[in-house]
Amino acid sequence: MFVCGNQACGARWEQDEVQIRDEGQGLVFRCPQCGARNHVEARTAADGSTRYRQVPAKAAAKVPAKVADKVAQKVEQKVAQKAPAKRPGTSHEKPPARGRAKTGAKPSQR
Repeated sequence: MFVCGNQACGARWEQDEVQIRDEGQGLVFRCPQCGARNHVEARTAADGSTRYRQVPAKAAAKVPAKVADKVAQKVEQKVAQKAPAKRPGTSHEKPPARGRAKTGAKPSQR
């Protein structure tokens, strides 16, 4: 049985009454009544069946070290791909745009 973590709701739901999904921050079910996100964790039994257990949001927010390392590596790879190495002495920057600066300064007189 799952209980909605929303203090104003507090509804109780059986496992077959909710949809458990991974919304990017771990497994969650949304309360059918109020839509609140409630975290769960999956447990695989010896017979191969999967059971879900509700956990507090703080416990679900803790990411295992292996997962955190993999995410950090992927981010570093993406940054390395996007940022080409700049050679010293070459400047291909655009001149400043004409018109009013974003800081509210008046345009220069010509």
